[in-house]
Amino acid sequence: MSRCLLAVPVLLMVHLVLAAEPKHVLVVHATNRLSGTSMTFESGMREVFAANPAQRVEIFSEFLDEPRFSGEWYEHAVITYLHDKYADRPLDAVVVGGDVVLEFLLRHHDQLFPRVPVLHVGVTPLALQSMSPLPPDVVGVPMVWDFAGTVRLALKWHPRATHLVIVTGASAQDDWKPVINPQIAPILGQVQAEYLVGLPPPVLQKRLRELGSDSVVLTMGFHRDREGRFYLLGDAIDLIVAASSAPVYSATDVAQGRGVVGGRMLSYEGTGRQYGEILERLFRGQPDWKRMPDSNPSSLQVDWRQVKRWGIDPELIPPDAIVSFRPPTLWQAYRNAVVGAVTVLLLLSGLIVSLLLERRRRRSAEIAVREQHTALAHVSRLAVAGELTAAIAHEINQPLGAAQMNADTAELILQGGGDRRDDLLRLVGGIRNDTLRAAEVIKRLRTLLARHEARRQPLDLNAVLTDVEVFLRPELKRRNMALALRPAATPARILGDETQIQQVLINLIMNAMDASADAPADRRTISVQVEFAAGTYSISVKDRGSGIKDGDLSKLFDSFFSTKRTGMGLGLSIARTIVEAHGGTIQAEKAPGGGAIFHVHLPAQDAPGSVV
Repeated sequence: MSRCLLAVPVLLMVHLVLAAEPKHVLVVHATNRLSGTSMTFESGMREVFAANPAQRVEIFSEFLDEPRFSGEWYEHAVITYLHDKYADRPLDAVVVGGDVVLEFLLRHHDQLFPRVPVLHVGVTPLALQSMSPLPPDVVGVPMVWDFAGTVRLALKWHPRATHLVIVTGASAQDDWKPVINPQIAPILGQVQAEYLVGLPPPVLQKRLRELGSDSVVLTMGFHRDREGRFYLLGDAIDLIVAASSAPVYSATDVAQGRGVVGGRMLSYEGTGRQYGEILERLFRGQPDWKRMPDSNPSSLQVDWRQVKRWGIDPELIPPDAIVSFRPPTLWQAYRNAVVGAVTVLLLLSGLIVSLLLERRRRRSAEIAVREQHTALAHVSRLAVAGELTAAIAHEINQPLGAAQMNADTAELILQGGGDRRDDLLRLVGGIRNDTLRAAEVIKRLRTLLARHEARRQPLDLNAVLTDVEVFLRPELKRRNMALALRPAATPARILGDETQIQQVLINLIMNAMDASADAPADRRTISVQVEFAAGTYSISVKDRGSGIKDGDLSKLFDSFFSTKRTGMGLGLSIARTIVEAHGGTIQAEKAPGGGAIFHVHLPAQDAPGSVV
């Protein structure tokens, strides 16, 4: 048992050491290292290996540089080079790209890489059919380019096309006709196909410039022309696109972004990822690693710039197309900014709504407060009327009594007979004057006591003060007091509610009468003066009564504060509310020599502070 326990750590260490050993993969490409397809393919493989750091994989790249180099001497040199280079670096897998490389490897497999699994890529089904049956350890996915799908797309987007021009090169690798023809023949219909094979650049460019609006071009690029000049695929495609007066299509993603409209393109990077996953299964020892996918990955690629250039209807682009170089929408380009702006707008909208609701609540509250103030002012006027009941009754009884006496006298004259028409006319006139006098008292009382909404209109403070004096005259007489009025020298015009201003003055004068109730006879005169200064009219109500205590001066205008035993404490509070609603101020102070002075300041009618 102890030996077994000791063996466990040793086995774990051996496993970790073995797992740490990297796997070696050799990729042999047909063309040179500047070819876009070779590097794109390897990039896809490296992406898969990088995602699994537990298994390190080293990739070695070799290039046969076809078709620039060929022949027996070159093949012999390559065999020697590869054999010697990797003699001390055992390989775990070999990936060969293209028909030429696969044929080369099959000829020298036992000499170069015996017992090493081989994956072929980029070999067409037609080429595989022409070869002898592959050994069991040589597998791969036959590469099929979707020429039929690409041509069908081009003819749909250019319905006036009757001429399909296919541009190829002069090398064996450029011989696409046996692969393309079987795919496109069933779909051409009335469209004529023409192959431009290996033409030198000046000739090829001239032919392409002469194409009309009834033509479309299909190309995979090329490696060599008839005169023996060699090209990279990307450079060849650039040459074709620059010269063509017709739209160009391709089935290889090497052409994407080079001015080609698009096509059903085979993805070399996606194929690299596909082979990377196959190799990972091999390295993990999975017995099904030889189960190959049905096809290499491909997709419909479209260049938006060419769509606009050739006037293709965007509605014809299938929804599965990958559209490149399309200007991003506002949402795509400024998503975060749009989200931020929308969020800010929503927050601002919410804030505005809440402020409007708050404004509505405040307005409702203000209306309620104003209604309460109106009700309180009405109650205050009723209270004043209650205090003036005796004087008002006396004021009304006097003219009514005089009218009664005149009526009795007239009745006696009528009973006595005789022609005393003049005396009767005099008595009837007296009755009429007395009833008008009583009616005027009742009218003033009704105006004061009526409940109404405040109305701002021009009025003269001098006239208001005169009406207040007439209204309070009976009470002043009953209390044996006097009211000394000093109106302004000219009409004192303000904008205000006459009844409310009357209520303020009546309240202040009644308070002055209450404060002077116990004063000697020579101190029972109340002075009211109207003055104008700096756009403001000031009304001063002064008495020589009991005065104001030091601690009460700051509380006089507070609600429910009163210095009277039976007072409600609302009169001065309501007076302040009325004055402030008219844009004015009210204040109190001790009068020199005893008593109190109340000052009411109201803006003149044309002053900036006047309330409309």
